Amino acid sequence: MRKLLFFSATVALILAGSAHAQDKTMSFFVTSAGSGKGADLGGLAGADAHCGKLAEAAGVTGKTWHAYLSSKDADARDRIGKGPWFNAKGEKIADDVASLHSDKNNLTKQTALNEKGEVINGRGDKPNRHDILTGSNPDGTRAADKTCGDWTQSGAEGVALMGHSDRTGLDDSAAAKSWNSSHGSRGGCSQDALKGTGGDGLFYCFAAE
Repeated sequence: MRKLLFFSATVALILAGSAHAQDKTMSFFVTSAGSGKGADLGGLAGADAHCGKLAEAAGVTGKTWHAYLSSKDADARDRIGKGPWFNAKGEKIADDVASLHSDKNNLTKQTALNEKGEVINGRGDKPNRHDILTGSNPDGTRAADKTCGDWTQSGAEGVALMGHSDRTGLDDSAAAKSWNSSHGSRGGCSQDALKGTGGDGLFYCFAAE
């Protein structure tokens, strides 16, 4: 009986360890490329599909991917599952939604990697690509009228609220260091407008399931 109990406990520990290792597969990344049409991502559905396509190309399958984007009908924080989330190198980004939107998250230039495990160019790099589309307030809720027509606009009209993936800006303010809510786009929602402030139409992707 004791041998059976010992064997069962050992198997349980092995399975738990295996599951833990599997949990560290990539479940968060910054897109290596945007849509190429500025903030026109094809709406939330198009952005989600882009996340899934990039993840699959990177060899990560079996996950449901959602873009960290708010819209008039959705808050980004409610779209991304419960966590925890890990980057392409297995580094934990956050345990859950609450820690992601707190000072306890592990989002830095070195950890906010794209799906290939590459660092996103930040302030001081050429070209700077650290402006990440979110349309969100610091707590992950929607920022009214700052989602480029719910991610369907690519012209001179509209505004997209963006965060800094490298947590660095023009000063030491909270906004400049915010990963999800730094400033709005200037000059509209086009690719050129996004590039003008240090962006490239990139956005965050999270495995919601």
